[in-house]
Amino acid sequence: VFWSFQPKQKKTRKFAMVKRMLNPKDQRLKHIQEKNEQKKAKKAKTYNGQQIKEVKKIPSELFFKYNSALGPPYHILVDTNFINFAIQNKLDVFTSFMDCLLAKCVPIITDCVMAELEKLGPKYRVALRIAKDPRFDRLPCQHKGTYADDCLVNRVNQHRCYIVATCDKDLKRRIRKIPGVPIMYISQRRFSIERFPDVNNAPST
Repeated sequence: VFWSFQPKQKKTRKFAMVKRMLNPKDQRLKHIQEKNEQKKAKKAKTYNGQQIKEVKKIPSELFFKYNSALGPPYHILVDTNFINFAIQNKLDVFTSFMDCLLAKCVPIITDCVMAELEKLGPKYRVALRIAKDPRFDRLPCQHKGTYADDCLVNRVNQHRCYIVATCDKDLKRRIRKIPGVPIMYISQRRFSIERFPDVNNAPST
């Protein structure tokens, strides 16, 4: 038996290797340059040597955290999963709203919520049938996309005259950051509301 040994190939070192650099005028760096310019502009805003801070405008209807724009009839923005949870708990949406708030209520469905219900298919067909009830007011959406959570948060940010009905934990967390917006949810087989000073019948969670 003859064993053939192959000699090892010597790797030649490459000299004068240069990293490719982007041209500073490249279009891909434009957004980075714009961000840097915005930061510089913020730092440049000074008055008598002191930096000027931009404070967000507080809505006129807020008195501290109390929202004076809320009053009967209450306008309730309904989320996609809220109607389905109401069906699972065998609750009538319209009577349960009135039992919770003890006043006339106007449930509202946005185009995004309706689109989500239609996308969910036959599993949510009963919820879709309830959402198409003429007692629900319909709010048209003019923005791009059909993501209901972003739609509801933007609505509430623009107009603080709504109550948001949802059982989604992520959406609740986002709305809690907005002062003066009550949240309605389902607890112990009935509708409950938080951050609403006029109603005291909500069970503690």
